[in-house]
Amino acid sequence: MNEQLKTNFLQLTALSLLFQALPILAEDTGGIQILSATVKDQKIAGASVTLQKNGEQSVTAATNAQGQVNLNSAFVNDPSALLIVKKPGYSDLVVKCPCAGMTYAVSPVMKNLDGMRIVLNWGQKPEDLDSHIVYPNNHVYFSNMTGTDALLDVDDTTSYGPETITIDRKHDGERYVYAVHNFTDGSEPDSTRLSASHAKVFVYVGQTLVKTYYVPKNQTGNLWTVFAVTESGDFQDFNTIKGVTSHDRLQTSEFQGIIDNSTVQLTDYSADSQQNAKDLNAEGERAYHAGNYAEAIRLYQSAIELDGNYGQAYSNLGLAFQKAGNVAEALWANRKAIALANGATAATVRASSHYNNGKIYEAAGQWNDALREYHYAKREKDNTVYDKAIKRMQQKGAK
Repeated sequence: MNEQLKTNFLQLTALSLLFQALPILAEDTGGIQILSATVKDQKIAGASVTLQKNGEQSVTAATNAQGQVNLNSAFVNDPSALLIVKKPGYSDLVVKCPCAGMTYAVSPVMKNLDGMRIVLNWGQKPEDLDSHIVYPNNHVYFSNMTGTDALLDVDDTTSYGPETITIDRKHDGERYVYAVHNFTDGSEPDSTRLSASHAKVFVYVGQTLVKTYYVPKNQTGNLWTVFAVTESGDFQDFNTIKGVTSHDRLQTSEFQGIIDNSTVQLTDYSADSQQNAKDLNAEGERAYHAGNYAEAIRLYQSAIELDGNYGQAYSNLGLAFQKAGNVAEALWANRKAIALANGATAATVRASSHYNNGKIYEAAGQWNDALREYHYAKREKDNTVYDKAIKRMQQKGAK
């Protein structure tokens, strides 16, 4: 809908919202609601919802026909607690609390190798946060819900979300930037309500939640520039809030200037974290060689949580995902390994990761994509295996 229609809608619904009651979502009872990320207002019944805290007994319940569940627990708002939502046919959702009174959305499993789904949830205020994604010749948001191989599935204007953008195919060589705008306070660049909104962005690839972003706290501004996906498919984290003054917002040079001048968020990992990550990676390798791919994936992911610059852990994660049949996730992990590769083995890591991606595309019958990856591998390092793979794709008609 256009801006005027959207504004009118908000005005018409404001009064009715005052009389709506969802007692199950009351913050003092630990009420939570689970919706679909891709179908507006679709309640998800029968989802398993677990509240978990280290050293404490976990609490589990199932959502009712309205997608609601009540977790009466002393740590439902404890920042050290995790909420875990599971439902067959949907990706598992894991999110940090506070959770009481919140609505979350679960993402149906994606099939496309180069697909991606971005889901935004937030609290009661402000009422309307908007998802935007900008990439060459495209800008997908509430006034332009369809882009090249991308769609705004759900646009929510009445608190909580979800706002969902699905990319059916991320194009190689194109950069995608995702941001959240506080529409409710669109003319107030000094507002702090976006920062206080408890907004969370979940990024899914294949069957897996691969990235989670939490809105920075105690910040001023109405535009949250969250992340970019680079031309080669690597994630760049911005996670910064700034104020914008133009009512046209993300279509303006003002927003483009923010993107161009944003600094990728770099994290320094302590020596202890790096060593613990190496220990977990070694455990993951043992699990991998024992054929326990699920445990290997968990251990590699734990290593990456401790050291997000650990390229070898990403490379190992890609192999484990591939063995487990999570091939879209393997592509993502391999691309991160390529981006992080450094030192004497960098060319070898990049070549082998590109080659593994090529094999995934070849198995899926995507000959052109496979050929591109095999060429990338050969560019990094000569190997007769890469030459044979290139010839094989060319014989299949790839160009």
